[in-house]
Amino acid sequence: MDFLISSAHAAAPAGQAEGSTLSLFIMLAVFGLIFYFMIYRPQAKRVKEHKSLVSALTKGDEVLIQGGLVGRISKVADDNDFMVIAVADNVEMTVQKGAVAAVLPKGTIKTL
Repeated sequence: MDFLISSAHAAAPAGQAEGSTLSLFIMLAVFGLIFYFMIYRPQAKRVKEHKSLVSALTKGDEVLIQGGLVGRISKVADDNDFMVIAVADNVEMTVQKGAVAAVLPKGTIKTL
């Protein structure tokens, strides 16, 4: 009947317990590096690029807003976080600068 019951083994010597602790810290460091290079770093790069895009907006730029609207910037205020976009003739909207998804090449609105 011994083959049905697993045998109990003695605890590992004290020297092996330290090795397993060291390997645990090494694994945590490896996972931390993977997290940094695969998740945090690319996201921080995207945020930095978007901030530079928003700070470079000027009057007359054609932009795509995150909601899918395309328009031309008619007013940009440096002191606040909003700008006015001309969507069509005599139709203007006030939107946040952070809502800009992309700056389009000049003349894109005419081709749509």
